[in-house]
Amino acid sequence: MDYLPFTRPFIDEETIQGVAEVLRSGWLATGPNVGAFEARLSGYLDGRIVKTFTSATGALEVALEICGIGPGDEVITPAMSFTATPNVIMRVGAKPVFVDVDLETRNIDLDSLEKAITKNTRAIMPVHFAGLAVDCDALYDIAKRHGLRVIEDAAHAIGTEWSGKRIGSFGDIVSFSFHPNKNMTTIEGGALSLSDRNEAAKLDQLRFHGIVKDDEGNQDVLLAGGKYNLSDVAARVGLGQLAHLDSFNEKRRSLAEHYLECWKLKDCVLPRNGEGHSWHMFAPLIPFDRYGVSRQHFIRRMHEKGIGIGIHYPALHLFSLYRSLGYRRGDFPNAERIGLETVTLPLFPMMEKNDIERVVNSISETIGS
Repeated sequence: MDYLPFTRPFIDEETIQGVAEVLRSGWLATGPNVGAFEARLSGYLDGRIVKTFTSATGALEVALEICGIGPGDEVITPAMSFTATPNVIMRVGAKPVFVDVDLETRNIDLDSLEKAITKNTRAIMPVHFAGLAVDCDALYDIAKRHGLRVIEDAAHAIGTEWSGKRIGSFGDIVSFSFHPNKNMTTIEGGALSLSDRNEAAKLDQLRFHGIVKDDEGNQDVLLAGGKYNLSDVAARVGLGQLAHLDSFNEKRRSLAEHYLECWKLKDCVLPRNGEGHSWHMFAPLIPFDRYGVSRQHFIRRMHEKGIGIGIHYPALHLFSLYRSLGYRRGDFPNAERIGLETVTLPLFPMMEKNDIERVVNSISETIGS
């Protein structure tokens, strides 16, 4: 029986041929394909300004810089996400202020968020976990009342909708990831969506050495920028992927709904479905202690059955880096429970419903043995 990983990207033959054409062209770094990819992304997001990056991590860091966030500032973010989210806050010299998350949505608890705002808070960095949108109406209401910037970590949420509008087609600054395990890929890469043209111009400088050019091509350097520009090879992959994104997401929704229909194990917390969900991941919480099985044993047995399992994610505040800021076990109970019980099950567009049934049956067999 074929091994079923928890995710697998699909690259069609037309895209592979397109990449070969880029390689033969001799223009491998940022060029016409990057321009075309950014234009297509802009169209997909209702005309917003879109700038691509070598990673979503770099995009988030530059977004913080655009907002002028630095030493002495605080940025509120969920206590359960990938470590890139708080890392970039620390890299600009600010402090990540963690807030607990909801058990079912895994999204930031907005009531707790508002209580965490202080005189030093400059921004909110929510995460649309697994492709389910945060309540954007409530989020932006809080931000407006307190005069805060919002930098949305939408690494999981390309194609996700809130109230019929795609994430990234509205709001402040929104970051996407195109890593191979995301709903669409550029191999490695990311993008920022924003609306302010002055900030977009500064973004261009920050992502390429701080360089500006006049109409005659003369250069000047205005700030100490980094280097985050996407390659044309990566952009050509992105163009091919974006053409399939809606169908990819529709298939993901169908598969996730089948997980919910077929699920057998009791006492688990299943991820919440919702309108506009793009289902980047399917990650139930399994109470391993209650079943007398360790998660390591479960993952090993599933692997023996030819099924890959991921863990997304451990609670952030328990890592050594964030403990050094004063965070301790018990601070965020939901994030800690998720960190102990979460498993990420196979979910990608090339799967079929019988694959879902295979996974669900294997889970029941493994937990019960």
